[in-house]
Amino acid sequence: MEPIYTNLITALWLLWLIYWFIAGRNVKATQRHESAASRATHIVPLIIGAMLLWRPTLPGGFLCGKILAPSPTVYFVGIGVFAAGLAFTVWARVHLGRNWSGTVTVKQDHELVRDGPYRYVRHPIYTGLLVAFAGNAISRDEWRGILAIAVIFAGFWFKLKLEERWMIEQFGDAYRRYAAEVPALVPNPFHTPRTIAP
Repeated sequence: MEPIYTNLITALWLLWLIYWFIAGRNVKATQRHESAASRATHIVPLIIGAMLLWRPTLPGGFLCGKILAPSPTVYFVGIGVFAAGLAFTVWARVHLGRNWSGTVTVKQDHELVRDGPYRYVRHPIYTGLLVAFAGNAISRDEWRGILAIAVIFAGFWFKLKLEERWMIEQFGDAYRRYAAEVPALVPNPFHTPRTIAP
C-alpha cells in the first residue's frame, strides 16, 4: 500500500500546486504585506507539518507507529478526505478571485468576499488545507499525523489572527458583522448560511 499511497498523494498535491500556481498569476497588486518574520511564523509550521507527513521515517521511530491496524479502508477513507479538502480550497480560491495572496496582504481595491464557501467559514482555504492534511494523516495512519496537524493548525491560527486584524482595519463594521455571523474555520451545522449585505 505504501507505494500507492505515496504516488497518489504526491500526484494530487502536484495537480493542486499546478492549479494554485496558474491561478496565482492573475491577482491584484499588493497595497500592504506582512514582514518576513511574520511570514515565517506560519510558513515554518507548515513546512514542519508537511515534512512530518512526507518523510518515509522519522528518528526514534515512535511517531511512525500505526494508530489502527493497516487496512485499505482506512487508506481510501483518508484519500477521500484528502481530495475533499483540496477541492474545498479550489472552490474557495475561485470565489476569492484576484483578491488572493499566499501571504497576509491587503490588495488594491480589496473586496470582502462572502459568497461560495465564505458563507460557511471565513477562512475556507485554511479549512480545506487542514482537512486535506488530516486526510493525508489518516491515509498514513501513524501517530506523527496528529502532531503534524497540530503544528499546521498553530501556523494557520497565527496567520488567521493577523488577517482578521487587517480585515477589521480595512473593512471595519462590515467585517465585524461578517465575523459575528460566520465561524472562522469550522462550519456551524445549526447555522443557515446566507450572503451578508455590506
